[in-house]
Amino acid sequence: MKSLKSWKWLFKKRNALSDGGKCGFKMKQLPFMGVVCTVTLFIVYRITNYQYQQTEMEGKFIPFDTIKESHLGSRSLGGLPHGIIQARSDLELRPLWSTSSSRSKENGYRSRSLLAMPVGIKQKRNVNAIVQKFLPENFTIILFHYDGKLDGWWDLDWNNKAIHIVAQNQTKWWFAKRFLHPDVVSIYDYIFLWDEDLGVDHFNPERYLDIVKREGLEISQPALDPNSTDIHHRITIRARTKKFHRRVYDSRGSVKCSDASEGPPCTGFVEGMAPVFSRSAWHCTWHLIQNDLVHGWGMDMKLGYCAQGDRTRKVGVVDSEYIVHKGIQTLGGSGLPAKKPSNPEELTKRHGATAFDVRTEANFASHE
Repeated sequence: MKSLKSWKWLFKKRNALSDGGKCGFKMKQLPFMGVVCTVTLFIVYRITNYQYQQTEMEGKFIPFDTIKESHLGSRSLGGLPHGIIQARSDLELRPLWSTSSSRSKENGYRSRSLLAMPVGIKQKRNVNAIVQKFLPENFTIILFHYDGKLDGWWDLDWNNKAIHIVAQNQTKWWFAKRFLHPDVVSIYDYIFLWDEDLGVDHFNPERYLDIVKREGLEISQPALDPNSTDIHHRITIRARTKKFHRRVYDSRGSVKCSDASEGPPCTGFVEGMAPVFSRSAWHCTWHLIQNDLVHGWGMDMKLGYCAQGDRTRKVGVVDSEYIVHKGIQTLGGSGLPAKKPSNPEELTKRHGATAFDVRTEANFASHE
């Protein structure tokens, strides 16, 4: 009997020691699991808090739209919860994990502008010079690559900060109609829709916008240096003694420009190579652009419809910040600068308001 009891006692002791070992192992795991859980909860908290702050900030400057506000009266949206409809977007790049971004700061949303350009690899150097002017001034950059050659841009320092869209042999207005919808660019105060062959040595975006805002110009352009090529209208030529001008006086040619002139090309006119639109003006202009518009000929004559008021007051040319139009034809052209006029008489003739311009024959849905 004693022998049987001894065996039972040894068996119980062994089980006890075994259970104690397991318990000790489990006790050792608890601190490690606690650390893992704490770190996981912290990461989840930071991500959630960051997303919440982003939503709050965007909601402050771009509130959630109601169906009525965004003109989305479609019944298909009736099933969405109240207050969740977001009818607008933007072209800002979003970091995957970063909790700090200069783009997300409140002052960034208050004064943002957009530069959009059609570009080809042949004009890489000139485009680089333009972008270098705009990036420090809180601009979002979007490049429309019409030649499909995107790889040649990777070596530029700012390449990853720009948005690149590729479509073979398409023009500026084709890109603008499809990728610059007013609801997508609604956070930007001004939209610069420029060509790629512009010299910006004498142009400062900040000073330019100061003048535009102060004078209430809804549609504008920087003046052209008189030595530029492809100057079609005198109103776009820089006046050396002025900061800006809204009209031009010209007694030459078949079109006489005087104080009585109320329309383009004497007043209320900017050319299509370097237009700048306010948010409201672009909302109108986007609807003016016909879906099958290719070269944009005639667009400049119709932009006055979108001046948000009297086009003789709301449209102007800024003289103190001017550009050089190099007249380089790349899309469908030779890629070489256009030939400059060889004598003063030819220059005067080119700068005069012409009686007939094939660009005015473009078909538009809107009429006088």
